[in-house]
Amino acid sequence: MTKQFWVIGGEYKDPDFNEIEEGSHRVFGPYFSYEEANTVWKQRSERTRSQAYTRYQIVASAHNPQRPSARQKAALAAIGMASAH
Repeated sequence: MTKQFWVIGGEYKDPDFNEIEEGSHRVFGPYFSYEEANTVWKQRSERTRSQAYTRYQIVASAHNPQRPSARQKAALAAIGMASAH
């Protein structure tokens, strides 16, 4: 599975950045390289620099071990085992 990157964030309720203001969350992506996501993160961060309660971060998607990949499904089918997913 190819790793994907997302830029997420928005305006938070307080300077501890524990809870985001309802309706202010933003998601950008997916991006297929960290560099591409980093460019978007820099743009979003610069645009909101004067907004002390706004913050963005880059997150990477991860493979869900509960959900077999196409390769794993093919291997299970080849040995006669049905996948539950």
